[in-house]
Amino acid sequence: MSEMSIKKATMINAVSKYGKVLMNLVFAAVLSRILSPTDYGVVAMVTVFTTFFNILSDMGLGSAVIQNKEITDNEVNDIFSFSCYQGLFLAVLFACLSFPISLFYHDTVYISICCILSISVLFNTLNMIPNAILMKNKRFITVAARNIFTTILTGGITIILALCGFKYYSLVIQSVASSLIIFLWNLKGVDLKFRFRYKKDSINKVRNFSRFQFAYNLVNYFSRNTDNILIGKMMGNESLAYYSKGYTLMLYPVQNLTFVITPILHPILSDYQNDKQYIYNKYMQVTKLLSLLGVFVTGYCFFASREIVLLMFGNQWEKAVISFRILSISVWSQMMSSTAGAIFMSLDKTKVMFKSGVIQMIITVSMTIIGCIMGKIEYVALCVTVGLIFKFFIEFGYLIKKGFEYSYLSFLKKLLPDLMIFLFLITQSLIVNKLIHINSLLISAGFKLALNSIIYVLLLLLLNQTKFLTALLPRKLRKKVKK
Repeated sequence: MSEMSIKKATMINAVSKYGKVLMNLVFAAVLSRILSPTDYGVVAMVTVFTTFFNILSDMGLGSAVIQNKEITDNEVNDIFSFSCYQGLFLAVLFACLSFPISLFYHDTVYISICCILSISVLFNTLNMIPNAILMKNKRFITVAARNIFTTILTGGITIILALCGFKYYSLVIQSVASSLIIFLWNLKGVDLKFRFRYKKDSINKVRNFSRFQFAYNLVNYFSRNTDNILIGKMMGNESLAYYSKGYTLMLYPVQNLTFVITPILHPILSDYQNDKQYIYNKYMQVTKLLSLLGVFVTGYCFFASREIVLLMFGNQWEKAVISFRILSISVWSQMMSSTAGAIFMSLDKTKVMFKSGVIQMIITVSMTIIGCIMGKIEYVALCVTVGLIFKFFIEFGYLIKKGFEYSYLSFLKKLLPDLMIFLFLITQSLIVNKLIHINSLLISAGFKLALNSIIYVLLLLLLNQTKFLTALLPRKLRKKVKK
């Protein structure tokens, strides 16, 4: 697979991802003015459990199908058949857990919500293997078209339901509709056959890879969702809603700048799983690019946190500003570490990935508990941010030393200029925010974007880092820039 293939796949995924981001931002802006923070808080609580079941539904089998180049069509059909039985079991189990969940949160509304979402659990499981086949066959255009179509349709349905007074149920139905539409699309796009009796040998063929991938997903789940569980239990729906809104907003740049390339890294680089040097060289280019982009985004999110939150969601979300500002500090490190999992899998090092995940979980959960004990959303956000930054150092330590078997110190030295830019942008934003106050949110956001951009470009030139960003340019234009 050539370099152009990676770029072409990235561009296709970018069109899908950024189109989806733009639409989701529009839908979120509309829904945030229709639904209350309490409505979002109710759904945020139960989303913790649906996310867990989505991990159970995957079990690492999707990634294993992509990684294994010797698996036959018949064996894939066996794995798909297994996933169908698994999906039915998980859907029934999730519906049964609606009663304990309602008791845990002291609210019977979760009984009906969980029963509805059990349908989503079923279809998400059924979509696991078809999605993996599409990615393995590098059918990125099909996936892109499907994502855009699903986002538009479900977003429109959700807004209509919200306007009709369905409250939090509109968000619940959106999840079900999305998984169902993707399933119906996959039925036509992927040739898979269900078998009432499947061969266990087909499952065993990918078990060693999938079990550590599954185990890592589990520990990563607890790392990512302990905050929602504890805040919902100890501080209530409203506090969770403000924190969740800040956290979700912080994830926008992380997911939508890195997930343009993350989904295509494993399908493409897994072809070179026996060539560490090739994978390392390609990945370092990606990491440096994401690092420099992450520095800019982090600086602006921290600088204009109030403007971003209020412009997007309205004045009723003022209390989410501080959480977002603090959490945004971790955007830079998260943008780099978000691609690490794909490289662990490409190297067939899921066992190493799992070991790093366990350490990350212990630190992240411990920091979250400390924040919750301190009793304020701001403290939780600060502790979670510290945990996420530690995650970067741990994950890359394992990836570089245990995965590639290269020098970790040499890797970190390449990021020193980025760190200098990061510290300068954060410092200047603290100073400017104290000295300059603009009443208009829109003008203030524009002013801060311009100032942040000017300082960022000057620092890039001063530290000779512009060469790493020219990779984004077309080849002909890149040659002209070099000249």
